[in-house]
Amino acid sequence: MVSKRLSREAGHRRKFLAVIDDTPECERAVFYASMRMKVTNGVLVLLYVIEPDDFQHWLGVEKIMREEAAATANAALDGYASKVRQKFGIEPELVVREGKKVEEIHKLIEEDQDISILVLAAGSGKEGPGPLVASVVGKGAAFPIPVTVIPQILSDEDIESLA
Repeated sequence: MVSKRLSREAGHRRKFLAVIDDTPECERAVFYASMRMKVTNGVLVLLYVIEPDDFQHWLGVEKIMREEAAATANAALDGYASKVRQKFGIEPELVVREGKKVEEIHKLIEEDQDISILVLAAGSGKEGPGPLVASVVGKGAAFPIPVTVIPQILSDEDIESLA
């Protein structure tokens, strides 16, 4: 069960959460979340989750790999944040977490009671919508807030008309 959302109370603003990863559809989720945030005077939160499975090595190698993963995460967030600033004139909140992606999304939603919408994008390839979308909309993955899934094939103009 999720704690009460505070986004409608005085001094709070609705937050749209978009997860940053290396999938091509990720950009569509960020664009839609940015448009919705701008239209509703909300806040955009960009989350990058570093998967811990990559760090099963000796201590020295593990430390280097963690540093490289953190640098990759920050570079990805900075890149998307720069695009959002340039196109929408807003400053997104940037969050880096380490853990299993779905678990970290749940934890962030529980910790930040202003997050009201999770925005994901579905890939259009033969392999399906993508692992994150599949795990979120799959059986038993009930999410405590609404999830909006944006098709990768939508253009900027399509998204603007929908947002």
